[in-house]
Amino acid sequence: MSLNTRFTAELQGRIDQLKADKVYKRLNHLDSPQSARVQMEGRGEVLILSSNNYLGLCDEPSVIQAGHDGLTKFGAGTGSVRFICGTFTIHRELEAALARFVGTEASMSFVSAWTANEALTATVAEAGDFIISDELNHASIIDSMRLAKAISKCTTGVYKHSDMDDLVAKLEGAKDAKRRIIWTDGVFSMEGSIARLPDILEIARKYDAVVFMDDSHSTGVLGKTGRGTAEHFDVVGEVDVITSTLGKALGGAAGGFVAGSAAVCDMMTQRSRPQLFSNALPPTVAASALEAVRFTEAHPGRVRKLQDNANYFREQITEAGFKPLAGATPIVPIIIGETAAAMQMSDMLLDEGVFVTGFGFPVVPHGTARVRCQLSAAHSRDDIDFAVRAFKKVGGKLGIV
Repeated sequence: MSLNTRFTAELQGRIDQLKADKVYKRLNHLDSPQSARVQMEGRGEVLILSSNNYLGLCDEPSVIQAGHDGLTKFGAGTGSVRFICGTFTIHRELEAALARFVGTEASMSFVSAWTANEALTATVAEAGDFIISDELNHASIIDSMRLAKAISKCTTGVYKHSDMDDLVAKLEGAKDAKRRIIWTDGVFSMEGSIARLPDILEIARKYDAVVFMDDSHSTGVLGKTGRGTAEHFDVVGEVDVITSTLGKALGGAAGGFVAGSAAVCDMMTQRSRPQLFSNALPPTVAASALEAVRFTEAHPGRVRKLQDNANYFREQITEAGFKPLAGATPIVPIIIGETAAAMQMSDMLLDEGVFVTGFGFPVVPHGTARVRCQLSAAHSRDDIDFAVRAFKKVGGKLGIV
């Protein structure tokens, strides 16, 4: 047997084991725009309860048209990296709008929020720095810290989820560090919990620390006008650096950004490897994302509808006998236990016309597998009631309620 054949056989063996353990992930193919309800191949119309399309902008006509216009005006892309071949004016417009929206001096766009996080940490970290992360931070933050540690030889640490005493203790132990950087999510995607941002900012001031916050599940979601976690706590302008995505509430296509001082964003241009060695965000995506920002600013009622839908679903699913994790976001996780059970429930809900994804290890710890529901402003009350009825039916069959 050749090496190449053996390699493939080993991978296939692992895949077969995932199927035997009933934790194999299948792709479901959609044949319509992302919306409250979609056309799924082999299923017909299904209700979506697992998308990050928080504001329902994935199929918003003005957002789609802006993408068309961007493609017509600027073509498919830059054909190279921005500093080599030129930067389209649409990128500058988008970055100015994003900075205004989240309350910073400047911003820099990237092809994904993952690369934005990777670029930020690896670019600014230096030998002698201490970077500490909430234990439930997104995988992109964790990997960005690992990369930064490998490149710069900085020191990293982890504090217990939202445990401010543990954060203080870790910072106390790093008083000799050249710089201290606190990394946190704004909203923790698997829990639906919100970072204790005012406490983190107060601690940062005391220990002369810099605060980085990934607001991917907060931008367009939290605050009266959707400006994110900082607006939710009335501390807009007080977070040193905010990263976020254009692939969720702001149009749902792709892309991410780093927002902070002009110096931070200029350093991203000068030194960040994802900026220096990869093409810019496609102009059609930049144009549609810019329109999504403008739409959100002009329609704050869309944000209120999202928040009202989330509250209504939490009330109804609790009344139905389920016990979702407490929270004040559109992320509503229902803990099932084992991964196979969560995926079984997801499959049974899909049979009832509700597409919601089960998550298990390694995304969440063993024994905490869950079905994660995500609400959208696009959902009607009838949609939500339909979903709750499906949950009651499946939950009864499985003995959960």
